[in-house]
Amino acid sequence: MASCSEVQNNILLQLDEGVIDEEEFLLLWDVNESNNPDFPVNDYQQFCLESKDNSECKAEFRFEKNDLPVLAEALQIPEIFTCKQGTVCDGMTGLCVVLKRFTYPIRYSDMIPTFGLSVPELCMIFNTVIHYIYNLHGHRLTQWNETILSSEKLQTYAEAVNAKGAALNNCFGFIDGTVRPICRPTEKQRIVYNGHKRVHSLKFQSVALPNGIIGNLYGPVGK
Repeated sequence: MASCSEVQNNILLQLDEGVIDEEEFLLLWDVNESNNPDFPVNDYQQFCLESKDNSECKAEFRFEKNDLPVLAEALQIPEIFTCKQGTVCDGMTGLCVVLKRFTYPIRYSDMIPTFGLSVPELCMIFNTVIHYIYNLHGHRLTQWNETILSSEKLQTYAEAVNAKGAALNNCFGFIDGTVRPICRPTEKQRIVYNGHKRVHSLKFQSVALPNGIIGNLYGPVGK
């Protein structure tokens, strides 16, 4: 399938050769005009982790440069990601797109200088990688994880909490929640409207362990 720019170039060529008149040109141009802003993607180079220094990685991805390969190995990131519409990127680029996107708040257009990719490509890569990570590791958040919630671990957490001055000696975690705004849905808006925050949103609730890891995640739920 031809891109919008290729179609527009062809329309200009047809006008120049007299195949279509000005009225037909304006009609075809309006129909084939892209809804996406025309960002200067070609002005930026493709992403290369080796060209980044440690301070840049820490600021842009919240990870040290040497830790990124370790994180990729832990998450079992493949060498190549192929998106549904055909966009291909290497595994490290895909991981960094996800990490960059999570340095909230940031828009896809803000990520163009870092990766040299268009907004649709960045969006597809992000969705592909985040779905891969969730499908492979989501159970660590949504299910009772024996590796971090065994009886021995729970006792260790409770002792750590008590050692910090807590009145209880059997508290192993802390309930925390967050409200994540979403776009207003076209149907059943009241179900997800949060009157307190005055936004349409989904709510998540989790048990945070003393070591900072989420022990269990519940959600999303409306309001």
